Amino acid sequence: MYPTRHKAEEILVEAVQCNPGLWEAHSRVAARCAKQIAEACQGMNAEKAYVLGLLHDIGRKFGVKHLGHVYDGWKYMLACGYDEAAKICLTHSFNDGKLEGYIGRFDITEEQTEEIRHALQDTKLDDYDKLIQLCDSIAAAEGVVDMEVRMEDVKRRYGSYPQSKWDKNVELKEYFDRKAGRDIYEIVRKTES
Repeated sequence: MYPTRHKAEEILVEAVQCNPGLWEAHSRVAARCAKQIAEACQGMNAEKAYVLGLLHDIGRKFGVKHLGHVYDGWKYMLACGYDEAAKICLTHSFNDGKLEGYIGRFDITEEQTEEIRHALQDTKLDDYDKLIQLCDSIAAAEGVVDMEVRMEDVKRRYGSYPQSKWDKNVELKEYFDRKAGRDIYEIVRKTES
């Protein structure tokens, strides 16, 4: 289950009041991209994709955190009864499905880390998980950017970017290029940065 678009917008606005930042614009760009790509892919629900893209970083409501935003968003959406949105909060940072691939600080307790590890092991990624991972990798606060530009930015900010994660992002783009029948950058009206 996931909220309506209207409710998701309300959730985001309230969250940004708690912790303003560029993450709001990034979330909106990711949501727009997810909707546009889903519209081009047979069998995907564009409204669902939009809502899930809008809420993927909702854990940022609870402050400036690294892995903490994954945990907080996951738990927050579960508490609201939005299991599908919770799943996206959990999976969006792990395109290989493994905790070890996380880029950033592990700023949660060992118990919380183990909760995430076990939840990831028990989670089967679907096309919505993959779509939001892709959109997260092309959505900057200022708009759509080349995936390589976004990954280089993350590498600069965090000091590294695992090659396996980089390769997986490229694989995700190729997957959705095939699914949509054309380059996803054409679909999201890519802008140069």
